[in-house]
Amino acid sequence: MTAETQTSIQREALELLEWPRLAQHVASFASTAAGRTLAAALPLAASREDSLRLLAETTELLALDGLTEGGLSFQGAADLRRTLLLCAKGGVASGDDLLEVASTLAAARRLRRQIDDPELRPISTALVEPLRTLPELEQRLRFCIEDGGRVADRASPPLSELRRQIAAARAERRDRLNELLRRYASLLQDSVIAERNGRPVLAVKAGAGSQLPGLVHDSSASGSTVFIEPQPVIALGNRIRQLEGEERDAERVVLQELSTLVAEEVPALEHLQQVLVQLDLAVARARYGAWLGAVRPELEADPLAPLQLEGLRHPLLLWQEKKLGEKAVVPVSVRVSRDLRVVAITGPNTGGKTVTLKSVGLAALMARAGLFLPCQGTPRLPWCAQVLADIGDEQSLQQSLSTFSGHVRRIARILEALPATQSALSESAGASLVLLDEVGAGTDPTEGTALAIALLRQLADRARLTIATTHFGELKALKYNDPRFENASVAFDVESLSPTYHLQWGIPGRSNALAIATRLGLDAAVLEEASTLLAPRGEGELNQVIAGLESQRQRQQEAAEEAAALLARTELLHEELLQRWQQQKEQSAELQEQRRQQLERSIRDGQKEVRRIIRRLRHGQGADSSSLGETARRAGQKLKQLEQQHRPLPERREHRGWLPKVGDRVRVLSLGKAAEVLALSEDGRELTVRCGVMRLNLELSAIEGLHGEKPEPPQAQVAIRSRRNPASRGPEVRTERNTIDVRGMRVHEAEAAVEEHLRAANGPVWVIHGIGTGKLKRGLREWLAGVSYVEKVSDAAQADGGQGCSVIWVK
Repeated sequence: MTAETQTSIQREALELLEWPRLAQHVASFASTAAGRTLAAALPLAASREDSLRLLAETTELLALDGLTEGGLSFQGAADLRRTLLLCAKGGVASGDDLLEVASTLAAARRLRRQIDDPELRPISTALVEPLRTLPELEQRLRFCIEDGGRVADRASPPLSELRRQIAAARAERRDRLNELLRRYASLLQDSVIAERNGRPVLAVKAGAGSQLPGLVHDSSASGSTVFIEPQPVIALGNRIRQLEGEERDAERVVLQELSTLVAEEVPALEHLQQVLVQLDLAVARARYGAWLGAVRPELEADPLAPLQLEGLRHPLLLWQEKKLGEKAVVPVSVRVSRDLRVVAITGPNTGGKTVTLKSVGLAALMARAGLFLPCQGTPRLPWCAQVLADIGDEQSLQQSLSTFSGHVRRIARILEALPATQSALSESAGASLVLLDEVGAGTDPTEGTALAIALLRQLADRARLTIATTHFGELKALKYNDPRFENASVAFDVESLSPTYHLQWGIPGRSNALAIATRLGLDAAVLEEASTLLAPRGEGELNQVIAGLESQRQRQQEAAEEAAALLARTELLHEELLQRWQQQKEQSAELQEQRRQQLERSIRDGQKEVRRIIRRLRHGQGADSSSLGETARRAGQKLKQLEQQHRPLPERREHRGWLPKVGDRVRVLSLGKAAEVLALSEDGRELTVRCGVMRLNLELSAIEGLHGEKPEPPQAQVAIRSRRNPASRGPEVRTERNTIDVRGMRVHEAEAAVEEHLRAANGPVWVIHGIGTGKLKRGLREWLAGVSYVEKVSDAAQADGGQGCSVIWVK
């Protein structure tokens, strides 16, 4: 089969699965015109490695887009293809086009700063790392082109001089015209200076036209007014016209020079444009997946790997549900083992068979294109190099094709596109997925059944997975003769005479014609005779077997749901019991601590009283006093012994890795009392506690937990904070080399200059921005707050400029 024919059948499959419609949905999330164009085509990856890279891009940018306030912005990024082509051929770009080049360079630099993080976003960082954002070119373009695309006066001294002359000539002409307005006021219809053919004119009464010498440019519709350019300003007008022509030539010289600069950087700009479009598409994929509530799939390298899609929802129907508020989409679960090759789905019309086909096909294509899948859990499937489909009515009057002929012609091309045998499958070639709707339909049922069976057996030998929908009952029996076949069906509610759209795995669909006819009140005699005619063919018994299987499956599903609910309740009860036990344990420890503290207070009060008695007796006289003093001293010693006896011995337990936190209650070993942790040192080896009214600074080894936990000092960690050699860090004093003056620049110009300086810096950088209105300082501070490699920014010392200078500390 030729490559063109193979591409043709795959392109037809994309149309049948409505892939272009899904691509339009993704394109609606793109930010740039070029990104929308690429997303509308939504290219498929050529290899599994490319698909994995696209999925990694989607994952990384989804996380970054969610963390960035307002999301990743592509503001300023323009489609430069036409401008670059014009400049490359030696043409002259307009001021607006050149300004778009500058804004695109600024957007690329901003996005690179946001994305650049090799540890968190290795794939996206590798994409933006080689970008050249050409700050010198951007500065030159913004210096020469003003907002609105006008060439600035400062772009060229000759241009500035010409514009000065034009402004002076126009001012002189305006003064002369005002003088003529006053002199000939009685001859004028209006005191306003009008313009005709780009020349200033006065509205003169028709009868007085000869009294004002000059050039007639126009007259009113009524003929009562003529518009005359007075003779005294005609020469000035001609001079202004000449100067304006010279101005255009001078502007063209500037634009030619800038276009040449752009032409010299066309390769870098084309690469930058390509990266921006790729990033825009990746962000669009991420936002589309987040909007659908989709999850990242796992793409297996083995083409024969199992396929597992739990709770898969058709993405186009899900779009309609979310966007248009239509009926909720019923999810289906597809589980295909390694040895399974063909799944035959049976059931009534409009029951969801074709939707299941398209859902599986779109899932394989979405995973290949780097999109997340609207599934539950983690979807797993092999990388599919080919998704081939025959869905819908292929009747064609122009080609004299019947429905059956159209299907056969397409199926023939599908067989030509497949490898000859399963052994031809390899990891590089990928898996083949074939989707057939109503296989064998459109002809005599007997012949159609035979053709369908032969076709499915052939596909079982050549494709990784074939999913076919059918109404032929004979296809249900293939499962029992060949382990590579499996049955599935869409459920049908006989009571409501409507499909439920649920996919029943492992159970063939049964005919519901007689049940529907009975519910609709068809004559009983007709129904009885129909049942009699089905009996010899065994259809009645087969339907009874299928009904029994469905009933058994329903009971098993209900039992599984009950078991899951019971397990969930058990887990909740277990968690509640653990919480209560922990609370009681903490309350018991707290109560014991309170009692111990109460006893200690009583003992201290007793000791104070004993000391008071001893002091009073010492001032007394006689033997009785000495005897009572000795008795009081012994009572004090007894109280000390009681205090020592009731001081709790801490439980000696091993708690590896325990460290107190601010707010925890701990025991101070030297005092044997509880205290509250107020602060921890940066290295975690010292802490500040409050014990009663005392505030103590202690080492970590001087405390333990209330339950005897021994703290373990944190491991010393070596943090590599910069890729620069620490030994080569620059001086932390201001020098000419680490100082940059941005006074007089715009904010974006200052950002570009500072960024280039920071990338080469190996120490703090002093930025002189002045005080002024503070706009430049605020703009730089806001930008620096988002730069990942900047540690902090502060005002310089008073001797170095104070508030008019900022010191930037790099990591």
